[in-house]
Amino acid sequence: MSLGLLLRVRFVIYNPKEMVDRRVGAGSFLRKGAKPSEAEVARQLGLLLPELSEIFEVFCGELAALARANDYSLLWASSAQARQRADLTAKDADEACRHLIDRSVRGVFFAPFEFAPDKDNVSKRIVDQLRRAGVAVVLLDRDLVPFPFRSDLDLIGIDNVMAGYLASEHLIKLGVRRVAFIARPFSAPTVSARVAGAREAFFAAGLEPPKAFYRVGDPTDTGFVRELTAGGKIDGIICANDFTAAQLMHSLAKARIRVPDDVRLIGFDNLKYAELLGVPLTTISQPLREMGANAIRAMLSRLADPTLPPITLLSNPQLVVRASCGAFIQHST
Repeated sequence: MSLGLLLRVRFVIYNPKEMVDRRVGAGSFLRKGAKPSEAEVARQLGLLLPELSEIFEVFCGELAALARANDYSLLWASSAQARQRADLTAKDADEACRHLIDRSVRGVFFAPFEFAPDKDNVSKRIVDQLRRAGVAVVLLDRDLVPFPFRSDLDLIGIDNVMAGYLASEHLIKLGVRRVAFIARPFSAPTVSARVAGAREAFFAAGLEPPKAFYRVGDPTDTGFVRELTAGGKIDGIICANDFTAAQLMHSLAKARIRVPDDVRLIGFDNLKYAELLGVPLTTISQPLREMGANAIRAMLSRLADPTLPPITLLSNPQLVVRASCGAFIQHST
């Protein structure tokens, strides 16, 4: 069974067990020629992701377990080419969407695209196709529209305004005032929410946010990093996610700028490698198990009553303090 020419499938999970081949380290796949019954089709959900990042892998593992616990099977697919070529990404998405519709899934968990100029159009097109086919859609992590607006779809994520506030407040308490918030081009609306929260922390402390507080650029670009740090213009950086922070930390090291002695650094997501970086990364953690439970709860509610108003379930983030923010330097003086 093919899931599309350009689609890389990570997991396809079906019930009952006798229809499934399980491969160590790869997941569970429908046996060739096996077809679910009509009753099983009626209990199928889909998962469509632009990429299977570490945080989505953990989240979706929880989601798959909860789906099975509620007697649903989960068709799990992700695109391998996201963030590489936007045209292939869009092609992958259309292929995956058609497959899910052909499988007659009742609902789809969908994480909208980012890091591509046409990300919004691609995401909206996918959602339109699913809804025209009568498939319920629950958004994961981010919305289809710019912050602070909301679409008419259910949304599961974290309170990103609070997340940005926590990061900025922490640096302010450490005496940092010249802060920059760094994100890559075409980032998700969640980043704008984090920026808003980070700015609000300055106002709450009776301070003005620094000029040019929000910077968009490539953390691996030498010119961007040089302009960002020239002349000691900043002493603290909040990165939109841990991946950006890790890349920036490497670029700063090459420029002989020390973290946290010269610049203090905070990320978001609390990925596994965050504490394994050369300087362990202070970050904002997302409660993935709770978010998985919220996603299932929203989907079951939507399937039970399609007329419900849009549901927004946002979990509270948590600050995880490590060495990169300079907290331990501050405490030792």
